[in-house]
Amino acid sequence: MTGDNVSGYQAGGRRALDRVLAPDFLEDLQGMDLPTLREHRTVAEQEEADLSYARRLLQGRLDLLGAEEARRVGADGAPAAVTRVRTDAELVASLTDVLADPRRTDHGMGRYTSVEPSRVGEHRRRAELAVADPTMSNLTAMDDDQLAAARGRLEDLEQELSADRHRVQVAMDACTEEITRRYRDGVVTIDDALRATR
Repeated sequence: MTGDNVSGYQAGGRRALDRVLAPDFLEDLQGMDLPTLREHRTVAEQEEADLSYARRLLQGRLDLLGAEEARRVGADGAPAAVTRVRTDAELVASLTDVLADPRRTDHGMGRYTSVEPSRVGEHRRRAELAVADPTMSNLTAMDDDQLAAARGRLEDLEQELSADRHRVQVAMDACTEEITRRYRDGVVTIDDALRATR
């Protein structure tokens, strides 16, 4: 990725992602007190929510690029005979449809999260900048090479965010499993948990 990259783990970095993916984030989970363990899970959970939202933004734009490519080719694989310029309103409506689905709280593999995407997430800012690129506001004005290059850039970023998200989910799951183990094994009780939140 280029020098403006704000995603991807950076050793010693100060972002939430750097903290969650640091080698020591999951060290001695069994020895952590419950408040610290819960705080670890919350940080990972928030980061996962931000990464998920950023991916949805990128996937929505990729869907629009794919629709434009399909329109140019035509249903039978031949170049479309008539090119109709899509209005800004149509482009916005298409993106809105993609992003309008309720945000899933079930992230697979038994994960559940109740946090919402942050307003200041680095990934979210980068994704928003990518989809708001002025050169992509009029897809019909782009030639085929420009369209393919735009798709390539967004696919690279989407893959990077997906890889980060998977690693964050591993950390989140590890924290959740340790909390669950403590309740299951009687290491902590409901009363202990209530006292920890006071």
